[in-house]
Amino acid sequence: MMVPVALLLLGALTAVVAPRLLARADWVEREPVVALWVWQCVVAGVLLCCALSMTFSAASAWQAVRGHLFAPAPRGVVEAYALGPTPWAAVTAVVLACGGVWTAAMLTREIARARTRRAKRRAELVVRAPLLPGEEPGADRLVVLEGERPDAWWLPGAAPQLVITTAALRRLKGRQLDAVLAHEQGHAQARHDWLLHCSGALAAGFPQVPVFAAFRDEMHRLVELAADDVASRRFGRLTIALALVELNEERGVFGPCPTPQAHVPQRVHRLLSARPRLTAGRRLRLTAAAALVPVVPLLVAFVPALRALG
Repeated sequence: MMVPVALLLLGALTAVVAPRLLARADWVEREPVVALWVWQCVVAGVLLCCALSMTFSAASAWQAVRGHLFAPAPRGVVEAYALGPTPWAAVTAVVLACGGVWTAAMLTREIARARTRRAKRRAELVVRAPLLPGEEPGADRLVVLEGERPDAWWLPGAAPQLVITTAALRRLKGRQLDAVLAHEQGHAQARHDWLLHCSGALAAGFPQVPVFAAFRDEMHRLVELAADDVASRRFGRLTIALALVELNEERGVFGPCPTPQAHVPQRVHRLLSARPRLTAGRRLRLTAAAALVPVVPLLVAFVPALRALG
């Protein structure tokens, strides 16, 4: 009956230690794509620990669940887990199951809200940029809006579109516009919107869990760094840095007072500092090490069975 407890402890340890290690790592800003992968593996490992602990706790509490779970297993495997009714097994299983249902509900709500926001934005586009006679809706991937504020954003969906204001067109010079387009296309190609939905759902559903709040904050930061790198590889770091300055200069983000876009100066500084990337070997090692994080709970779960079969 120690397996569910060990899984919960492993999940708690991962949730506490991994974010601290990532916060101290000096390679995160140099390799945002690898950092995105590591964060996903960490959160997947925590969730997998909870799911496996729920399964074994339910098997311990109820004979029906135990019968279905170990139906094809030899008798020695079932005895190796020493599953039996305990006072807290049923409570643990029910609490973790409720957590899973709540997570699904929060993700559904997040996706529904995102679709509502997209529908509202598309309705605004129709009003501000009406279709010309003979023009089909969604035919153009680039939409230019009249606006005094320089801005550009990607509108995801079945027919994704890049929206840019006339003020941004006036301010962006030379290849800066191409760099902004490449940045937004980097978001679309990597489906960063789904990462933001998942991290936002976990953080909203479990605000008291620090690892989920850190996951949401880091996703918002790292997806921008990753998209910056996509643009800089095609048009240069200086070009995308100047484009960021042109788009955000009038918003006061480079002043002494903090703003919601306070990360923009940090992105510009990162681009201009041009720190070298990690070697391919180190990137591969970090990727492989991160992939092991969700594997460890599986090993913990199957160790008694493997010993019994061995």
